[in-house]
Amino acid sequence: MGSIKMRFWILVSIVAISGFSQGMLLPLIAIIFENDGISSTLNGLNATALYIGILLISPFMEYPLRKYGYKPIIMFGGGIVVLSLMLFPLWKTFWFWFFLRLLIGIGDHALHFATQTWITSFSSEKTRGRNISLYGLFFGIGFAVGPLMAPLVKINPALPFVVSSLLCLFAWFFLFTLKNERPEQTIEVNSFLETMKRFSQAAKYGWIAFLPPLGYGFLESSLNGSFPVYGLRIGLDVSSVSILLTSFAVGGIVFQLPLGILSDKYGRRNTLIAILFIGFLSFMGASFLENSVLYLSLCLFFAGMVVGSTFSLGISYMTDLMPKNLLPTGNLLCGIAFSIGSLTGPYIGGFFIQYVPSVSFFHIISFLLFCIFIFITFAGKKANQNSFIANTKNAGS
Repeated sequence: MGSIKMRFWILVSIVAISGFSQGMLLPLIAIIFENDGISSTLNGLNATALYIGILLISPFMEYPLRKYGYKPIIMFGGGIVVLSLMLFPLWKTFWFWFFLRLLIGIGDHALHFATQTWITSFSSEKTRGRNISLYGLFFGIGFAVGPLMAPLVKINPALPFVVSSLLCLFAWFFLFTLKNERPEQTIEVNSFLETMKRFSQAAKYGWIAFLPPLGYGFLESSLNGSFPVYGLRIGLDVSSVSILLTSFAVGGIVFQLPLGILSDKYGRRNTLIAILFIGFLSFMGASFLENSVLYLSLCLFFAGMVVGSTFSLGISYMTDLMPKNLLPTGNLLCGIAFSIGSLTGPYIGGFFIQYVPSVSFFHIISFLLFCIFIFITFAGKKANQNSFIANTKNAGS
């Protein structure tokens, strides 16, 4: 039991450092490019590189995880992130940084896919919501601190990248203390076609649970990748933008664990329905408070309290719906859904900022949250019933 607890805390600590690097990169590079005169559309395009990397590597992640186990995949991903962060100060060009962000997307996805699957595999049903919420909590803590590194660029343009790479390297060394494990094997993975077949099976059981990670990906990437540009254009300074992003992230930290515990007690679907609707109202309110940094900070803090847990709750919901032998596939699809949302977020946000300036940035997020709320409210009940029938059959066989 002690070794399991130690493993858990090492894994979530590594995730926190990963969150720190992601939380720093999105607003930092957006601000650097905006100050260099690069358009908001191109700025958003560069931010999508991280999520293109996630999509490119996703179909090829399950086989090495099942073959080599969790630890080598986490070490591979962490190593790529450290190396990429170290290379940023060497050459500041649009396409070189695009390539480095693509590599970070590959590394981060390998790290998160393996840690998520490992945690869900050894967590009992009674503690799954709590454990995944702690996973999200630690990522959120790192993500909240990350934007505060942006002002360091005034001291030295390389300083934020150096600090982030050293922290990631420090966390990476702790992986050597873990004993490797492999996921539960009821099937052999020997072809790309079989991987696609499992994707189809997992989507059949858990498609509704992939919507919250998709929505959170859009929200996170657009808020951190496009909002800095929007904020600067409506008259906010860099420090105010950093404070606003941190307010949202801290809000997610404050309520991450309580929402996980509530979801264990009242059900993942019911909890998601409530927070998505409140999140929709919160961002609608933010659209009317853009002229006040104080009120906007409070509004974003409250929004973070409710929707900051949509990713971790989505993973827990997926785990409830998915047969255990398909958990790696389900986690992989959660990552793909997150990356699709993240990929579209900065580009759509940048497009509206440049070409439809009359539309508030927060209206875009509100609309998406409301759509996911409608889907889970009216289609989630049937998905729960189908999953119960499938799991009953699997248990009987």
